[in-house]
Amino acid sequence: MDNERFERGMEMLREVDGQLGDRVVESLSDVAPDLARLMVEFAFGDVYVRPALNLRDRELVTIAALAAKGGCEPQLKVHVNGALNVGLTRDEIVETFLQIAVYAGFPAALNAVFAAKAVFAERDG
Repeated sequence: MDNERFERGMEMLREVDGQLGDRVVESLSDVAPDLARLMVEFAFGDVYVRPALNLRDRELVTIAALAAKGGCEPQLKVHVNGALNVGLTRDEIVETFLQIAVYAGFPAALNAVFAAKAVFAERDG
């Protein structure tokens, strides 16, 4: 294991997702710890730290991709939280999902909006 990549990735994951990122890694520890390690090292230790996009833009791209792909609602919820953490507004998130309706269809957009609605309610509650 590349400890430097992992630590760099965990630092970035915590910056974006806070405790939710730790929970995702912990939830995999008993069944697929290598998957958690690879996710942290590659996605957050190698890609998220690249300088061409700031974290706000990275999270905007991430929620758009997850929404368009569909079937990723648990991950989408984590990244909607992350998007809010790095400065996206609720209106910007909803507008992103409205744009998804044009290119990925209404079912994908509706599922994304319902995932965001759940995150908004959790944060308000």
